[in-house]
Amino acid sequence: MDIQIKLFATLKDKAGSNKISVTVAEPATVATLLEAVGAAYPALQTSLPIALVSVNKAFAGRETAVSPQDEVAMFPPVSGGSGADDLPHPTYFAVTTEPFDIAAIHACIGGPDIGAIASFTGFVRGQTQRDGLPPETSYLEYEAYSEMAELKMAQIAREIWQKWPLVKGVAIVQRIGRLDIGQHTTFVACASGHRDQGIFDAARYGIDRLKEIVPVWKKEVGEDQSIWVEGDYRPTEADN
Repeated sequence: MDIQIKLFATLKDKAGSNKISVTVAEPATVATLLEAVGAAYPALQTSLPIALVSVNKAFAGRETAVSPQDEVAMFPPVSGGSGADDLPHPTYFAVTTEPFDIAAIHACIGGPDIGAIASFTGFVRGQTQRDGLPPETSYLEYEAYSEMAELKMAQIAREIWQKWPLVKGVAIVQRIGRLDIGQHTTFVACASGHRDQGIFDAARYGIDRLKEIVPVWKKEVGEDQSIWVEGDYRPTEADN
């Protein structure tokens, strides 16, 4: 049977396409799928040991079954909508190419019972201090598996409410596409009745978790070279 696979970031670049197809015998698992990809696409072989796989927008283990009807994606560890209908408090989740309006987002998660909002805003910086990366960054290129990303944002909100029950509104925004130095990249905000109800810790948790499980990648582009930035955290099925 033939399995269609979406590719992102470094895997997309190496394959020269954002989608590939492989033939596997039934019944198939993620493990047999990875073997088939390595055999059919030699350019991807060096990336497969750390590649992550999702099946129907959920992180998949090696024994997870796959079929032609599944939506399968493969991507490196991340840098750095639907399914939200049952959320108990106001939320705002977005993966967007457009600049975001912080005041408008505050209004989405605010209300008459909200007395404080703590937030984190990320920006593109012009200098990078990492081995193997350009010391001067001209701009960043962000890419996301958008459909899965918004589901994981909703998951982060649920985790925040479990850890900090007095937090109410949660907003998580990720910009994608080309972003120049000084432009906003990410935004996380948590709202509550008072400042001492966990919103500072919750906002910090939100940005840290976004960089662990939300499928977003960035390419740092300098004058002489560019490189995809891959994180160290490897999500598992326990992160679903």
